[in-house]
Amino acid sequence: MVNFEKHTLENGLTVLIHQDTNTPLATINMLYKVGSRDESPERTGFAHLFEHLMFGGSKHATSYDDVVQLAGGDSNAYTNSDITNFYCTLPAINLETALWLEADRMQYLNINQKSLSTQQQVVIEEFKETCINQPYGMVWHMLAEECYKVHPYQWPTIGKVIEHIADAKLEDVQKFYKSFYGPNNAILSIAGPMDPASVLALIKSRFDAIPSRAINRSIRLEEALQTEARTINSEAPYPSSVLYLAWLMDNRNGPNYYAFDLLSDVMSLGRSSLFYQRMVKVLKVCAHMDAYITGTEDQGLFIMELRPSKDVSMEEMEEHLWNELEAFQKTEINPSILAKLKNKNESTVCFSNVSASHKAANLAYYESLGDANLINTEADRISEVTTADIKRVANLLRKDNVNTLRLIGNGEVVTIAEMEDEEEDE
Repeated sequence: MVNFEKHTLENGLTVLIHQDTNTPLATINMLYKVGSRDESPERTGFAHLFEHLMFGGSKHATSYDDVVQLAGGDSNAYTNSDITNFYCTLPAINLETALWLEADRMQYLNINQKSLSTQQQVVIEEFKETCINQPYGMVWHMLAEECYKVHPYQWPTIGKVIEHIADAKLEDVQKFYKSFYGPNNAILSIAGPMDPASVLALIKSRFDAIPSRAINRSIRLEEALQTEARTINSEAPYPSSVLYLAWLMDNRNGPNYYAFDLLSDVMSLGRSSLFYQRMVKVLKVCAHMDAYITGTEDQGLFIMELRPSKDVSMEEMEEHLWNELEAFQKTEINPSILAKLKNKNESTVCFSNVSASHKAANLAYYESLGDANLINTEADRISEVTTADIKRVANLLRKDNVNTLRLIGNGEVVTIAEMEDEEEDE
């Protein structure tokens, strides 16, 4: 049981405090409810860009990282489709230093042309390294655009195209900051040995004076019920061919979320999983197979990823997969298999709440979903899933609502950048 206090300041900042006397360290987690889904289709990649800009210094602290390191701590951040999360761990005695830094960059972030130009180059290089110059780097661009037609999940966190970051104007970036980085769009969670009343007093002294902002969030449209299959065939010099099958599924709070999550484990978690055994070990048509979910706050994806064995065609592997899936949908799942996976998932949830840093992060994340107490009840939700639930959601994976991406390669490793260079030479 993770005990915590929840408070809401007058400016809208949500505060979660957990006292953990087993550590001399304090973790400060600041979650902003802004991700790539909040971007304009013409200006994508801004949430990820801001993950970098937020470390560029503020009015009273020219360098965030230098101050944290001098205080004996370390910090980092991440961005996804739904949130941008910043976290810092340092000796509890220096908690006020971290709160000062967070408050200062919330209100007085340095957003000037020099800072913007520097971080633009960093993000552009990251885009090239992870997307353009990787053989499979554009997979999520293709798959997301195929699966989502109206929802902003149709582009990845790093951005739709590199030009959206390269051409970003200072006024656009400043507008994005003012639209989303206010206290009423943030969740501050703290875990450490400090007395909660003292922590709340420190938070109020630093954040009370920061005014709330008008959050400029666009309305997100839901995807229509998919009633026909969609297919993309991409032939390129991939090192090996890969098949992706993706279906739209429940959002993170949806009634079928945990059933889909456990279904992916039934299929592919470990060498004893059902589809791994059949496709890789028995039929030997796969060199690799995996099933997983995206777990997004809005409608997510259930994905199967397979690579054919040597001398096995994509068509042959795909035919076997559909045969196995149809047979699986008609049979009853052994309760002992589900019980084993539920125990494994429940233990993962419990172990994820051992350290103070993880508890601070999890409290903020669950609060962003609408209820911080999910940190204490998620294991119960997993335990409630039945074999009938697994079979029911498995039968939602059909040919008439699937999104198929086939990457067909010839084994020659050539990056997209090298291909472009060859075209220019011609």
